[in-house]
Amino acid sequence: MSTHDPIVIVSAARTPMGGFQGDLKDMTAPQLGAAAIGAALERAGLAPDAVEEVVFGCVLPAGQGQAPARQAAIGAGLPLSAGATTINKMCGSGMKAAMFAHDLLYAGSAEVAVAGGMESMTNAPYLLDRARSGYRMGHGKVLDHMFLDGLEDAYDKGRLMGTFAEDCAEAFQFTRKAQDDFAIASLERAQAAITNGSFVKEIVPVTVKSGKTERVVSEDEQPPKARMDKIPTLKPAFREGGTVTAANSSSISDGAAALVMMRLSQAEKRGLTPLAAIRGHATHAQAPNLFPTAPIGAIRTLSARTGWDLEDVDLFEVNEAFAVVAMAA
Repeated sequence: MSTHDPIVIVSAARTPMGGFQGDLKDMTAPQLGAAAIGAALERAGLAPDAVEEVVFGCVLPAGQGQAPARQAAIGAGLPLSAGATTINKMCGSGMKAAMFAHDLLYAGSAEVAVAGGMESMTNAPYLLDRARSGYRMGHGKVLDHMFLDGLEDAYDKGRLMGTFAEDCAEAFQFTRKAQDDFAIASLERAQAAITNGSFVKEIVPVTVKSGKTERVVSEDEQPPKARMDKIPTLKPAFREGGTVTAANSSSISDGAAALVMMRLSQAEKRGLTPLAAIRGHATHAQAPNLFPTAPIGAIRTLSARTGWDLEDVDLFEVNEAFAVVAMAA
């Protein structure tokens, strides 16, 4: 990948993260995405018509309407001429969207792109299995879109992702205490960032309309509610006698985030100061039940491609689907 004229991120914005059936329950994923896109463009000082392509991740699109990324783009005031693509790569959807946007820019297919992810897990609908052909007799079945298409394995039907986290904990001999300690440290960092205002520059407040009332949500909902003293007392969530709990797993949440990306030369032409340059990206795939350790392979591949030693890296940010994922990486 080019180091002479790399792809850079010139701005970023995210909504607050709402809890399940919480602060953002009355907003759709595209509405959340539109808020993030609009804020990212405003922070970059770019007009909406500067954007040529939008790539956005969304894992639970059922019930959101056609082309969620397109809805988010139009909702943010982007021109109808801007392309929009929705990506579904489970937890990696937003990251893959940024990779695709990078490659579009690198290929010269666009000069300015917006990438990100959006989700309203709260609004994931229930599905009526086989209802289209009609129920002849007996009981029908109602399926949860969130579970069927998000939290359950597609190959070992009905098996929750958390059970694979349990397998990972056993393989790496991660104790319950080690996982809880990691979760507590993560929560403490989040709470400190909220308290000291570190997240203010990231978050765009959103106005939530419910009936005739409106309220502004400007802070992540979940971290302030966490009770650290209760974490060690929680029961295992996925396996009797297990070590993975609701506290050392990621929460069910609603929210969105967006990046504005372009080549360095384009940023210089527009008088923009990049936040970061993308020096490379890599994907690693393996058996679905081994997903908790996939970041290890991706990090190793990227390290080899960039020629970086791991000791050269000051900060690793790994998606904390479960504590064991980041701990293993």
